[in-house]
Amino acid sequence: MREYATQMEAARKGIVTEELKKVAGKERMTTAELLPLVAEGKVVICANRKHTCIEPEGVGSMLRTKINVNLGVSRDCKDYEIEMRKVMEAVNLGAHAIMDLSSHGDTIPFRRKLTSECPAMIGTVPVYDSVIHYQRDLATLTARDFIDVVRLHAEDGVDFVTLHCGITRKTIEQIKKHKRKMNIVSRGGSLVFAWMSMTGEENPFYEYFDEILEICREYDVTISLGDACRPGCLADGSDVCQMEELVRLGELTRRAWERDVQVMVEGPGHMPMDQIAANMKLQQTICMGAPFYVLGPIVTDIAPGYDHITSAIGGAIAAQNGAAFLCYVTPAEHLALPNVEDVKQGIIASKIAAHAADIAKGVRGAREIDDRMADARRELDWETQWACSLDPETAKKIREDRKPEYDDTCSMCGKFCAVRSMNKALSGEYIDIL
Repeated sequence: MREYATQMEAARKGIVTEELKKVAGKERMTTAELLPLVAEGKVVICANRKHTCIEPEGVGSMLRTKINVNLGVSRDCKDYEIEMRKVMEAVNLGAHAIMDLSSHGDTIPFRRKLTSECPAMIGTVPVYDSVIHYQRDLATLTARDFIDVVRLHAEDGVDFVTLHCGITRKTIEQIKKHKRKMNIVSRGGSLVFAWMSMTGEENPFYEYFDEILEICREYDVTISLGDACRPGCLADGSDVCQMEELVRLGELTRRAWERDVQVMVEGPGHMPMDQIAANMKLQQTICMGAPFYVLGPIVTDIAPGYDHITSAIGGAIAAQNGAAFLCYVTPAEHLALPNVEDVKQGIIASKIAAHAADIAKGVRGAREIDDRMADARRELDWETQWACSLDPETAKKIREDRKPEYDDTCSMCGKFCAVRSMNKALSGEYIDIL
């Protein structure tokens, strides 16, 4: 029997776990540097002790920014084999976490397949699964039903669970009073809101938070405190509902840490660019440096089909200002379940945002690959350029489709290529243009 229940408890006891060693190596840190960050809750290592095939990653603002990919079946798109293909493609493209958001069918086999075969962190939203698991309408479920599903997911090896604990009966009055333009756009948040409205009871994830902490402590499940009131349009950014919930999430963070349970805090949402930095700093203060996990932020509401781009813009700003974990957004956001190509586009856009932010933050080693790319471009070394690319397959295809006459140029510039001309000029060679 191990001497600790959670990664946080181990760090507080000065125990260097195998997972912490691996994370330190990936982040170019010593274990002595990483240990206090895990102990303080500023870094989480999401690793359920039953997820034995996991390749552990650390999530924290001072580490490399991590990427989460949302997948899962729905009533309209119910092929689990296709979803598993997306999972493996996502992992191959560098996703650090997979969230199973399935809302149809028998979810248990797919979830267990993920935790037995997928090396990435696995997350879920138990409130979605409650209706599916019991095959009963929302209003007929009890608080006990919801808590039992949290335990089921923990037993299945899930590394983190999104729980909408911060929305309470007080929120019902706020939503009615403040007349948001988009109300609640969080799927889990809307389900909890609807359940409270129909039953007249308090949010079970808030009311029974201490019991949930015991479950998470037993399996070392990280709680991702869901932002039920995240803004779903620019007009709702940084409003009273969002901020009041954030204050409550700060209180719940402290309660979790008292039980050695690791916590991430989820954030916006749709938000004007000029509000993002302030939101990141506010979260860091209210939630005492707990890692911030953001969806987007999406910086304009008018780009359906291109929301992987609107999200990447917001994600880069958020990560530069302290967000630790970006939830990818695909071109299908607001429109449909993403297909394999959508997943790829979403991951690449998020990785660009994360990497750009890591360079700006001065994360160790982040810029090295950019410097290698610059050397390869100066030397017109195409093979090294492919090796440095986030998506070498696409880069190669574009060049091959529009192949230049001369190998030391591209079809845009030809012999007008500045790199070619400078190389020749500096080595004393004759520069032939025509």
